[in-house]
Amino acid sequence: MKIVLLDAKTLGDDLDLSVFEKFGDVRIYQTTSYDETYERIKDANIVITNKVVIDDNLLELTPKLKLVCIAATGMNNVDLEAARANGVAVKNVAGYSTRSVVQHTFAMALYLLEKMAYYDQTVKSGTWTNSGLFTDVSQPFYEISGKKWGIIGLGSIGQEVANVATAFGAEVSYYSTSGKNLKHAYPHKSLEFILKDSDIISIHAPLNEDTYELINEVNLPYIKEGAILLNLGRGGIIDETDLAFELDRRAFYAGLDVLEKEPLQPANRLNEITHKERLLITPHIAWASIEARQKLLEGIVKNIETFLEK
Repeated sequence: MKIVLLDAKTLGDDLDLSVFEKFGDVRIYQTTSYDETYERIKDANIVITNKVVIDDNLLELTPKLKLVCIAATGMNNVDLEAARANGVAVKNVAGYSTRSVVQHTFAMALYLLEKMAYYDQTVKSGTWTNSGLFTDVSQPFYEISGKKWGIIGLGSIGQEVANVATAFGAEVSYYSTSGKNLKHAYPHKSLEFILKDSDIISIHAPLNEDTYELINEVNLPYIKEGAILLNLGRGGIIDETDLAFELDRRAFYAGLDVLEKEPLQPANRLNEITHKERLLITPHIAWASIEARQKLLEGIVKNIETFLEK
């Protein structure tokens, strides 16, 4: 078998990719642009891609291709209809990153809730040393216990976030973006209720026609002063220009692990906000603990093994 991995850099340099060699001839590329893709996969039987797009044109031009392994859960970078039409199997890996995303959700929440950036700088700048006090309570922070935590998208990740938030002592409610996921122990509320009532709001929904710019200039003003809005679902669910305006207008906080266009673009209005202490952005890493990436690699290997056994 001829196997091509198109964007190994997104998986990190701490995974042993030699595991693919047992299946045949392996070619590994750290990154691949769309213009480079055809030349690299034209003779491949199996292609492994994280975010490199495999569209209908490429699928029609690669008759030897039999399997596309997506090194992720989302499958929007492969034209699934064209794959079926050309007899190409497409396999993703589900569930590998749930614990990693849940952990990152709480890391972001606690960082913002406890004003960690401020207190870290207070110590490192010498302000605390020169104060003569054993403590510093100049930036009050709160406990999760007793707070209201609203979840937008109660899939497998959202459910685990709900469980952990409950363990912290939070009161959890949720909004189903599809309107169908309603059979849970936690109360289902309207989006408006979630935004108005919650002290912490975390998004764990997919990006689709129901969720694109779901959070925007119309409903961002519903969010309470001092509340925290977290997006660990997909970029595009929050209108980033509207969010930037609202963060400068009112005192609440936002933590984003995903953006509509990644990496963060210079023209993104979020770069220009005055109150930078109200915004935390991480570079789409919630999925990427070493344990999660190892599970992902194992899942890809399993998908190849299962395909070859048929």
